[in-house]
Amino acid sequence: MIIRTEPWPVGTPCWVDLMAPDRARAIAFYEALLGWQVSVSGPETGGYGMAEVAGRPVAGIGEIPPDQQMPTQWTTYLAVSDVDATAGAVTAAGGQVHAPPMDVPGAGRMAIAGDAAGAVFGLWQPAGHLGTQVTLAPGAVAWNECMVEDYAAAHKFYGDVFGYSFGDMSGEGFTYTTLEVDGRPVGGLGKSPSDGSRETGWLTYFWAADSDAAAARIPELGGTVLSEPVDTPFGRMVAAKDNQGASFSLMAPNEQSGTQEGWGA
Repeated sequence: MIIRTEPWPVGTPCWVDLMAPDRARAIAFYEALLGWQVSVSGPETGGYGMAEVAGRPVAGIGEIPPDQQMPTQWTTYLAVSDVDATAGAVTAAGGQVHAPPMDVPGAGRMAIAGDAAGAVFGLWQPAGHLGTQVTLAPGAVAWNECMVEDYAAAHKFYGDVFGYSFGDMSGEGFTYTTLEVDGRPVGGLGKSPSDGSRETGWLTYFWAADSDAAAARIPELGGTVLSEPVDTPFGRMVAAKDNQGASFSLMAPNEQSGTQEGWGA
């Protein structure tokens, strides 16, 4: 486990949160699956739930207001130093600002945007809340990636807005690149398969101690396993939906990936 107490570099996925129709059901699902402890705030923040690992925040869970139509999904937030300036850059690069910059009292400043290919993501300018503070531990975020149909448009967009460099990992039948900050991969960008086997948009991977055990637990908790555990060079992965239909993936170290320094509960 690695604890982070400093702001994340600009462009780094620094936070994820889930907006669900039933916050209590979502909390019960993820606490049981990932071992989170979730504390729910007061009405001034809409009862936003803060999920913690080892007493440190790793993700948020909110409830969709009954008078609003919103998809049930995990949102990835990218760290920025100036939300207002970045929102302007999003528009200039062919994206959209769905929720304009707003203050979250005592925490920071945020906006919700869409890239030039339509994938939705958040912007986070930290103040009191830096974002996730735990990495390399079960229950923490392991990876964030964006899958889009218009890969060329998204590639140009993220380079223009965030100044990423790109590490091409493409191969026969697939197009994928890492998004890099200061030479370090912080996320991924890929072209969605034409057969529709992958959902489009930003996807969150969470670390699991044991992918197979977690996959077996998901249906018991009311979720759905979309693909059974499979070994990759980066870990043993599972794609799933939770008990309200939000997509997510799990990843555990395996023999191919090895165990990164600092890994553990």
